Amino acid sequence: MIDKHFARRNLPHLYFNTGIYFITARISGTLPFSVINSLKKISNKYRDIPFEEFRKHFVEYDDFLDKNFNSKIKLTDNFIPEILSECLLYPDGKEYKLLCYTIMPTHFHFAFELLPNNKGISKIMQSIKGISSRRINTKLNREGKFWQDESYDRLIRNDVELYYVIRYILENPVKARLVKNWYEWNYTFCKKEFIVL
Repeated sequence: MIDKHFARRNLPHLYFNTGIYFITARISGTLPFSVINSLKKISNKYRDIPFEEFRKHFVEYDDFLDKNFNSKIKLTDNFIPEILSECLLYPDGKEYKLLCYTIMPTHFHFAFELLPNNKGISKIMQSIKGISSRRINTKLNREGKFWQDESYDRLIRNDVELYYVIRYILENPVKARLVKNWYEWNYTFCKKEFIVL
């Protein structure tokens, strides 16, 4: 049986206990409130919008994150990518089948397929963000909030969306002008069968 769960905080979230998801999480404080408010207005109709409109909306959101490298902490510094990679890879084969991810300076994207009897996306994300933030804060000798509370998520509805999402994840460092080719970025992972470039 497929369970469906809808939640709304600042962004709407539509969770099923099965399916393929695309999720973006960011460091707390990496978007100005004016940007958040304009995105919130668009996201009110988010769960019902067609893929093309979602893509346009998401690219605008991600462009702000790609430009905001002024964060004091970068996910690509020192030991942080290793910690985050471990936290993304740990649930692979247990909660989900990890398809790909990329770690950017202020955020990360990943796509995965939920496995049967998973504990749910909310709990999966709480684990990833909770464990990684504790480990990163300990190493940096800091306290306080590390991740933005909410993540940006989308249920992948068909193979066309999946192709676009994987391509987007792999190409994000190129789009942000950090490298010329996606495979040059040291903080990207993709299972061979899902490499679309």
